[in-house]
Amino acid sequence: MLQKRIDDHAIISPESMREAEDIFHTHLKRVGLKLTDQRDTILCTFLETRAHLSTDELHGLVKKKDARIGITTVYRTLKLLAACGLASEVAFHDGVARFEHQYNRRSHHHMVCTACGSSVEFFSPEIGRLEQEIGRKHHYFTTRHTFQIYGICENCRRKSSSRTA
Repeated sequence: MLQKRIDDHAIISPESMREAEDIFHTHLKRVGLKLTDQRDTILCTFLETRAHLSTDELHGLVKKKDARIGITTVYRTLKLLAACGLASEVAFHDGVARFEHQYNRRSHHHMVCTACGSSVEFFSPEIGRLEQEIGRKHHYFTTRHTFQIYGICENCRRKSSSRTA
């Protein structure tokens, strides 16, 4: 599994959980879908997790709470969470779609090791300013961006150099 993410708040508060649930429930009503206990279980499990989760990984966690929840329900719910701004999809080098929650999070970026798959999250106000500048230049009101840097982490470089020595 990829490294845990950095965060401003280590644990989501009950109040924040209720606010996120309200956002999700409003979105479900807007798109004409039912509010279900299974969707709420998936939402809560997802928001309580501090990792970049694949659908399979989240499904494994959700099944511990409710064994009846299938992988398709998890997949569809993740897409709904992304559609209402509570989640975003993160693409790393391994081709597996991973998701992280976006509720009350400040913008951050990822550095990913292409050898072992580890990742580091970092904050960069300069990238945010650049996003706004590029938006103005091209007459866009920017709302978000994704930014990943790929390379080889220090541990993998050390392992590689010790093999050649």
